[in-house]
Amino acid sequence: MAAARRHKRMAASQPGFLPLKSNLDGDSFNKKLRKRVNKNKKKNWNKFSDIQDVEEFLDDVRLQERATGGLISERTDDSLFFVDIGEKDEKDKDTQPQTTEKGKRSKPLRIDLILQSNSHIPAPKNVLAFQQPNAKKQRRTLERVAKSAAKGILPRREKLLQLRRAAAASGVSAKERPEAKNNPNRAFYDLWCAGTPETADPYYLEQTKKKLVKRPDRLNEKPSVLPAIEVIAPGGSYNPDFFSHQDLLREAHEVEVKKIKVEEKLARRLAVKEDVATAESTFKEQVEGLIEEEEIEPEDPEVDTEDTVIGPTATQEKKTEKQRKKEKAERIKELQRKAERRVIDKRQQLFQLRSISANLKKQEQRTKMRQAQRKAKQEAQKSMPRRLGRLKFQTPELDVQLSGELASSLRSLKPEGSILKDRFLSLQKRNIIEPRERAKVKRKYKAKYSEKRAFREIQ
Repeated sequence: MAAARRHKRMAASQPGFLPLKSNLDGDSFNKKLRKRVNKNKKKNWNKFSDIQDVEEFLDDVRLQERATGGLISERTDDSLFFVDIGEKDEKDKDTQPQTTEKGKRSKPLRIDLILQSNSHIPAPKNVLAFQQPNAKKQRRTLERVAKSAAKGILPRREKLLQLRRAAAASGVSAKERPEAKNNPNRAFYDLWCAGTPETADPYYLEQTKKKLVKRPDRLNEKPSVLPAIEVIAPGGSYNPDFFSHQDLLREAHEVEVKKIKVEEKLARRLAVKEDVATAESTFKEQVEGLIEEEEIEPEDPEVDTEDTVIGPTATQEKKTEKQRKKEKAERIKELQRKAERRVIDKRQQLFQLRSISANLKKQEQRTKMRQAQRKAKQEAQKSMPRRLGRLKFQTPELDVQLSGELASSLRSLKPEGSILKDRFLSLQKRNIIEPRERAKVKRKYKAKYSEKRAFREIQ
């Protein structure tokens, strides 16, 4: 409190401070002595602290700010004083209060004077008046639109506006324009009619499943060029021709030969090589341990192994400045030599135009041949089953009957194969489903066997 009073006395004692209230004179500080209290205790701070003088000083400062817009000590002389010359401008005459007929000045009403503001401090801004809903979102939208416009991308509303302006500029009549959906004079149709109305909206047709959604071209392509049902060879008939039956037997024979070759090749690779005992190997085993082996002497006895240096090799000596300059000059000469060689080679190519053109023709022919081979390979792969899963498609065995198994009539003909299995393999071969294998049934519990009474009686 003493510090605040000291600060106030110092401010009031300055020559530039002008108090507006009369109670801030120098005599106001000379008040009666207050009771001496021990202020080392916290409970006496607020109880015996007088801050009335500080509040009066601050009130006077606030009054000056309201009345004059700031402290009078900080104002300039031109803003506080003026020289009355006695002459008035035309502007001043316009601003003079109007006089009545008797020469008396008309004073403003008392109610107007009361309502006038006497404060020079501007009113605070109403922040809510400047706020807009979704202002941040709108600002980001405008920034995004500006970036898109810089790249040449216009929003849908702008595109429609440009199309409308272009149509108006080209002179398109109102009849040619599409009819608005909210036009009361447009034709109506029955929503529950059986047939499809002519004026139906495409979106309505798609949602009511009366118009199919456009399928991608990829879905219209077949996964394989093979037919759904393959016709068996003529030799597989119940009463085949002799030559057709022999051709089918030959084809089945080639398939079996290939399988045998694969099995033999696998057996050769997995076979264990066993060394057969010979007379010489038997003699070595019998004599082993009876003859003392001679001690192996080093090839070069003169070389003393103790004198050899064991450790890292000596490091290379540092090159001198002269050696570095010499190597740099050699590198520059080598680069110049290569550049000159390139120029000479380019000049020599002028005399090799015929051979170069012949090489280009050969290269083009080779490229065309490879393209044709690649295309033929792609066409061949269309008829081959692809790898769709972890298993590979295995070609089923041919259903062939030997010459002695051929039936003489339809009554004695034995059925072979299965139609269901044939259709299942056809789906796999045409890349519609992946190759599969029969699921193995694994028992959760071990099977339990029990002897019944009838079985015991048999024993």
